[in-house]
Amino acid sequence: MNKDKKEFSENLDKLKKLLAERLGIEEKRRKLRELEFEVSDSDLWQNNKILAEAKVKEFGISKNLIEKFDAIDSVEKLHRFEVEAMTGSKYEFLPSIISVYPGAGGKDAEDWAVILLKMYEKYATYRGWGFSYIDDFILKIKGEDSYNILRKESGVHRLVRISPYDSKKLRHTSFALVEVLPDLKKADVDKIQIPEKDIKFEFSRSSGPGGQNVNKVETAVKVVHLPTGLTASSQSCRSQAQNREQAINILKAKIIKLMEVNRETEIEKLKTKTVPEWGSQIRSYVMHPYKLVKDHRTGVETAKIDEVLDGRLDDFIASR
Repeated sequence: MNKDKKEFSENLDKLKKLLAERLGIEEKRRKLRELEFEVSDSDLWQNNKILAEAKVKEFGISKNLIEKFDAIDSVEKLHRFEVEAMTGSKYEFLPSIISVYPGAGGKDAEDWAVILLKMYEKYATYRGWGFSYIDDFILKIKGEDSYNILRKESGVHRLVRISPYDSKKLRHTSFALVEVLPDLKKADVDKIQIPEKDIKFEFSRSSGPGGQNVNKVETAVKVVHLPTGLTASSQSCRSQAQNREQAINILKAKIIKLMEVNRETEIEKLKTKTVPEWGSQIRSYVMHPYKLVKDHRTGVETAKIDEVLDGRLDDFIASR
């Protein structure tokens, strides 16, 4: 080993040792060994299946963390691991809720939002996950770890194509904002208590896909968190009460995510009005004058746009 490589290796080892101390990696290794023993105990599965399943999930999260740490072989990977470890969420290994917000642009933008939703539908089918619609632009993905896998799809997605709605067949650019939230368990939902004075409900008639099957009663529910401006809606359930509960659950997931981002521990401290984050796009999908899908965060790209829109997202998801 030459001098430069030796110094690099020693420096990396020193940085890994410091990070291991900060994150308690050795303690996590010890805990992992305990969990491995516990989840193999047949008595635990017979006496408390729910606890056993929770320990299996904890084992998987810890094992994944330690394997990633052990695989660090560059300063770049070390910094990336540090950021992920310090900002990770305990809600990662849950089903997910995907909301897609059309940007300005009328029919083109709405059509782009629908195309994205269908892309995620097909990806769910490809992964063997179930899915259902909560509202026109809100999709629930039922895969147990789908939030962990899909959460970084959040952001602005840009489409360039010849508009099917333009009689002159001109090229149009459309934007849509994707928001991915964890589908919270009841225990997590119950922990968040929103004061009644801080929420407002709006009711309307439900409609099926494409506006069909319009309901004669106002069963669709939209809920607004007044201090932050966060909103959530549901119209997939048969009754107003069920839609109200589902909308509240989604709102609580948004509040929890906002609390994590702002590092707040109390809901009452969230007083800033929040608007969807229409920042720089995370991915571009170009259909004309050439074909290209490019992720602007990782640089991963492909000319196979039809395959990507058909749900083949693995290259983009694996690269993050």
